[in-house]
Amino acid sequence: MTETALTVHQTVRPHGFPTADHFTFAESPLPEPAAGSALVENLYWSVDPYHREMMDAVSGGFALGAPLEGRTVGRVVASRTPRLPEGEIVFHRKGWRTHATVTPEEIRRLPRFDGVPLTAYLSTLGGTGLTAYVGLTRIARLQEGEDLFVSAAAGGVGTTTGRFAKLLGAGRLVGSAGSAAKAAHLMREVGYDAVFDYHDGPAADLLGKAAPDGVDVFVDNVGGEQLAAAVGALREFGRVVRVGTISQYNTPGTSSPRFDHADIVEKSLRMEGFLVRNYLDLQEELYEFAVPRLQSGRLALDETVVDGFEHIVDAFLGMLRGENTGKIIVRDRTQVPSVS
Repeated sequence: MTETALTVHQTVRPHGFPTADHFTFAESPLPEPAAGSALVENLYWSVDPYHREMMDAVSGGFALGAPLEGRTVGRVVASRTPRLPEGEIVFHRKGWRTHATVTPEEIRRLPRFDGVPLTAYLSTLGGTGLTAYVGLTRIARLQEGEDLFVSAAAGGVGTTTGRFAKLLGAGRLVGSAGSAAKAAHLMREVGYDAVFDYHDGPAADLLGKAAPDGVDVFVDNVGGEQLAAAVGALREFGRVVRVGTISQYNTPGTSSPRFDHADIVEKSLRMEGFLVRNYLDLQEELYEFAVPRLQSGRLALDETVVDGFEHIVDAFLGMLRGENTGKIIVRDRTQVPSVS
């Protein structure tokens, strides 16, 4: 174990797209666990779209000059409580740092499933997978044979939503992505039936070509023009699942999408957003759904892994630029598999 710890601090509030200059790495001695707590050496870090929102001056956002928060998996390396034995692998939210002191109330013990890597607890079995699962089963209440449109389909939630939807018996699966290469990957590897590059023209036209008969459910990770297009494409009793608005995170003052509000009434549509933290009681249900399918190979992990904590800011900015396919995860160099 190293003798020093690194943490990432936000230094200023961004106006528009953030840069590396909005962050700094701070070095300090290893924190000492107080009585009743333990020291965790972090091994895997999640960087997520919601972190961009937290960079702004919003309630509950990141404090300037303080360690940032984020989903993390780590190993207990020193403990002053029998409830957190050394060597235990835990999930906690004190990310964006190499080491953290935690109490038993601040962690979640991770069950170990044969053949399932630790990265899965930050992707398919973590907040990303839980978001997709809740969106499909509780918000959309997806029925077998229903057709879906998923925006930002190549991201972590988008790829997981696609795979889960197929396993739940969805019909035609349509997505949007940021490049032709991503579109091809989604159709070849993830199971999407049609994917368009949203740069290629007006979203309504592109969606109309990809789903000429409309869709039943829209899982919205983007907002903006694609939300407006989806409202027009939804069939009677269609549902919009609002997950995120990444198209507006870096463009403050962007106007809301314009669509025919009469559609909401005339087609009996329902639009609902949610926060995954309000559905943590479904974690075990997610394990029951996903783990056997991961073990059998019916469900695959979609992950972009970046090696080295020193690259966590680059990974975050790359995610905002859409450079990843699937969930982006930062991995400590000690966890990189050796080449035999």
